[in-house]
Amino acid sequence: MERKKALKENYKNKSIVGGIYGIRCGEKVWLKSTKGLEGQKNRFAFSVSTDSCPEPAMLKDWKTFGKEAFSFEVLEELEKKESQSDREFKEDLATLLEIWNEKT
Repeated sequence: MERKKALKENYKNKSIVGGIYGIRCGEKVWLKSTKGLEGQKNRFAFSVSTDSCPEPAMLKDWKTFGKEAFSFEVLEELEKKESQSDREFKEDLATLLEIWNEKT
């Protein structure tokens, strides 16, 4: 019972790291924001391992160049502050994505 309680407490205290990432194929980069970078990395790795395109917008390139041509890149990390609501965190990520879209 103590172990379960400790695990629950660790989960509650775990920092949430979101950010901006890109999926690259040659010169093309699809920019996205996420509230969970680690989960997004895992989803991309799963897509590659099962040869299932992670985004409809890149399906044509996925079929043309194959899964080997794609890579996952973390462009910027943003840690959720304790005082921040989920909505505020999501808004900050949206603003960050706008900045990245303007850069490219």
